[in-house]
Amino acid sequence: MTLANGRPLLAMPGPTNMPDRVLQAMMRPAEELASPSITGMTDSILADLKRVFRTSGETFIYAANGHGGWEAAFTNVLSRGDKVLVLASGRFAIGWGEMAGMMGADVEILPGSWREAVDPAALEQRLRADAGHAIKAVMTVQIDTASGVVNDIPAIRRAIDAAGHPALLMVDGVASIGCMQFEMDSWGVDVAMGASQKGLMGSPGLAFVAANARALEAHQSADMRSGYWDWTGRLTGLGYMKHCGTAPEHLLFGQRAALDMLFEEGLEAIWARHATLAAATHAAVEAWSAGGVLGFGVPEAAQRAPSVTAVLTQGVDPAIITDFARDVCGVSLGLGIGDYAGRAFRIAHMGHLSAGALLGVLGAVELALQAKGIPHGAGGVTAAIASLAKAV
Repeated sequence: MTLANGRPLLAMPGPTNMPDRVLQAMMRPAEELASPSITGMTDSILADLKRVFRTSGETFIYAANGHGGWEAAFTNVLSRGDKVLVLASGRFAIGWGEMAGMMGADVEILPGSWREAVDPAALEQRLRADAGHAIKAVMTVQIDTASGVVNDIPAIRRAIDAAGHPALLMVDGVASIGCMQFEMDSWGVDVAMGASQKGLMGSPGLAFVAANARALEAHQSADMRSGYWDWTGRLTGLGYMKHCGTAPEHLLFGQRAALDMLFEEGLEAIWARHATLAAATHAAVEAWSAGGVLGFGVPEAAQRAPSVTAVLTQGVDPAIITDFARDVCGVSLGLGIGDYAGRAFRIAHMGHLSAGALLGVLGAVELALQAKGIPHGAGGVTAAIASLAKAV
């Protein structure tokens, strides 16, 4: 028997549930690419992205996923042969570095763990050893979507400054922008990037990059630049060049509506909502872990992301849980990837998500555990409710 009839719930870390208001905004005819409504909408989104990233720098929109945003970021500030230092804390910073390597950068990985955040002291030590300042950029993620680790970006900036090193700080905010505090200018982030389909509540297909004055200066001598990604072309006064051609109109219609919703709720309120939903999720996992099978991917509570939680499964194929949740309950959980493939599932609590929806997700997990006879501590959903009740 299936109980999945009805509107499905996405509890995977991208794409996330799209608001009806965003979907409705996309249901309109295409327009002439140079029309005032299209050029005006582009300008408004670029301006509002500055509010989201908390920057006075330049912002850019690309018809691309997050991986395209990676390429847009480093091709505009790096030259072939430049050394970049990648701070490992899961899968995605390493993936960013791998892409840079394919384009000709000299990539070094600062070893890290899937289970804990980047160590700022180790970063400072490595940068102090780079007396000749060969390292041109430091690449990190604020939240690693695969591991569920959150990194302390201000601490990373302090480590770079303590070493007296001029490397650019480049931050992937795909799983964090719109989910937790991000302060590009006050934290000293030189290049930041994000994507539409997670905390920003849009359709998959848009990547966003923000650059400060130091990054724009590096751009002048970067030789990885290519036509589509190039910031210089996109900073001209020509409206169509802000997209290097025809605008992805319907994605923009949706993102405009999503940004309106973000500002109506308020960024600070959104950050608090995500923290509250994350705490409830962690309370549920803590209760389930008493059975000896489920456990946190990130042991240290302070280093768990407010947008996604990786749940390790010892001696049980996580597909038993994820398949049941999807096929019987209509809830799509995230699969384990990378080092966690076949060892974990992920619960996303990001974007357009309410307390009621989260309790439905957690209830589907607990139902799967009971129906499949997987050992677990009782009362995970009850613990989540208690956490939410305390918060409100």
